Amino acid sequence: MLSSVMASPKGSRSQKMKLPIFTRKGTLEVPSPTEKDWSKDDEDDWVFKDPDQEQDSLPQPYRMINKMVNSLFDRSWEMIEARDTSKKAELRRTLPTIYHPLRESKLNTMPNCMDVSQDYVFIGGSKGFSIYNLHNAKQLYVWEKLKVDVISIWATDLGSEILIAPVDEMGIVRLFYFYKDGLYLIKAINELEDASKQTTCIKMEISKGGNFAALLLQGAGDIWLDVYKLPKESWIKEVQYPQLAVNTKKKIRQQLQLNTPDSVTADSLDTDMNISFRGDVKLSLPVQIMKIKPPKPITGTTFKSPLEAFAKIAGCRGLGSGQNHYIKASQWEKREAILRATYKKFLDGEWEPEPISMATFYFLLPSRVIPMPTGVKRSPGLACVLGVHWTDHHNFFFYSLNRTLKDKVDPEGVWPCAAPIVVSQLSPCSSYLVLACEDGVLSLWDLAQGLTLGVVALPEKCFCQSIHFLKYFLVHKGQNVYPEGSVKCHMKCVVLCTDASLHLVTASGIQNSTISLLVERPVKYLDEAICAVAPVQALPGMVLTFSRDGSVFLMDVAKSQIICSFALPRSYSLAAPWNPVFVVSLHHPCFLLRGDHPDEIGSASKAEDIPNSIFYFNFEDYPLLKNFSRNCTIPQASILAHPTFAQALPLEERCEKFFQKSIQNLAKYKVKEEEHWTRLRRYSLLLQKEDLKK
Repeated sequence: MLSSVMASPKGSRSQKMKLPIFTRKGTLEVPSPTEKDWSKDDEDDWVFKDPDQEQDSLPQPYRMINKMVNSLFDRSWEMIEARDTSKKAELRRTLPTIYHPLRESKLNTMPNCMDVSQDYVFIGGSKGFSIYNLHNAKQLYVWEKLKVDVISIWATDLGSEILIAPVDEMGIVRLFYFYKDGLYLIKAINELEDASKQTTCIKMEISKGGNFAALLLQGAGDIWLDVYKLPKESWIKEVQYPQLAVNTKKKIRQQLQLNTPDSVTADSLDTDMNISFRGDVKLSLPVQIMKIKPPKPITGTTFKSPLEAFAKIAGCRGLGSGQNHYIKASQWEKREAILRATYKKFLDGEWEPEPISMATFYFLLPSRVIPMPTGVKRSPGLACVLGVHWTDHHNFFFYSLNRTLKDKVDPEGVWPCAAPIVVSQLSPCSSYLVLACEDGVLSLWDLAQGLTLGVVALPEKCFCQSIHFLKYFLVHKGQNVYPEGSVKCHMKCVVLCTDASLHLVTASGIQNSTISLLVERPVKYLDEAICAVAPVQALPGMVLTFSRDGSVFLMDVAKSQIICSFALPRSYSLAAPWNPVFVVSLHHPCFLLRGDHPDEIGSASKAEDIPNSIFYFNFEDYPLLKNFSRNCTIPQASILAHPTFAQALPLEERCEKFFQKSIQNLAKYKVKEEEHWTRLRRYSLLLQKEDLKK
């Protein structure tokens, strides 16, 4: 019977059928020999599994394909979740009000740079520069006779005149004098006939008022700083009486005709104002007064005694530069040998050549902190000293401008710092100076009063990239306002760091400086990193920020809040958001921004065929910004009413107000005292009368 059962089909089917089994969760372990140690939740450690639902391992190559497909699905799902998260985060973020430009100026050439002075816009582009009216965007003049493009341009307001300094791709600087409806070429400063000796201008600076100019030149593997005195008084006479300045010599006239071409056709000019080029008028040339070279490397001393080193420093000139020391060459060699022996594994190998030392320089006004030679008169409002510091150097040098080219170039003063100076900035009023060192420490100086306002340190691993001064403002009833009159010993500036974080530095009096974070370093959204910052003087406490994604925001630094956003038309974008071409007017509530057509840049065969435009934004024409620009000043009476605002006044005015208040209080006290004595006399008389009656 057993054999018949095994031979039947049912028997074979029942034998092949798999029964349910119990498997233990997790790894198998040897149980404890005693029942006391057994787990009470032993039943939960077992799970029921159906053998028919078990999956057999796939053979190769299907197992590898299965892993690749699963990995692809996992990555896709992660990307979907990341996009979904970013979309939700963007929806949560409050989008600011977006304002579009009010006017567009289409250009035939690509604008590489621009500047604003008075009511004119100067745009440097292909083969020259052009002049536009700031208010109606009409083209007034075009000077395009160069073989290369203009890459940078400066326009300095001289009052009724404007000094224009374009720099082309060859590094040649040309000075133009713009007076009324005439444009005059003064000189191509560093242009030489021998091309092998040609120098390149890297940086240029013109003093406030246009009395001096400084050029950082490079050539033949060397770099230096040339300083010129500009005959501004002679220029105004020569353009007002051109018959005295007309050049009759043929050679010079031919040279002027070659270097100073005529203007373009009159069809492209504005009918209201026709600017003409006056090539027949020769203006006085700038006079070079100084040539400054980088500091020499410190080597062993040549002095035989310390007295010789002290005698070298006549009148404390050069004190702190580190050049006049008494350290012998053998001591330097020993220190270098110890350094190489200690850090041999780091010093061995190939070293990159050291870059050429660059200079940062400013023209400084007369002040109490700047040393001046004896017998030199200080003219208020005119630059008298040139401040210079070089890369990888600790010292800030002061050079007097009252000298000639034959005089020996020695600094009148030196400010040594604890670390190399990497960034510096002078305020527009030339009263405040900030020095940022390599270790992230910022020194705040009040040059006008001769005081140090304090020292602040950036957060750890934050290094200064640029410094931008703000006109000092106060917060009155929730609105940023400028105090009426002058403000002393008070400054505010924003600091952009290399990690794209933005900080606000405030100094109010001596040793009362603070630093606060405005924008954190972007971690998740790297395209939101700030690349450029520009203060808006027409709006108190406002700055423009330019991000890598092309966004332009207006920020209130007092509240660390975005007020609004400025956007180009949809078909335009910023070609280089990390280095945008823009300019903010100092005297008008507007800024200009260059926009490019990204769709047509690649399809255009020539650079002239690429559409380029300059867009005009006026802050007063936007509803949200009208109140900021119109009600931006507060009278001194309102400042004195608040004890915090009173600290913003100059020390002399605060003392005067204090004495006036004291005199008023004393007068009131005397009146009250007299009233008190009168009452006492009356009371004593009444007492005497009562005594007589009794």
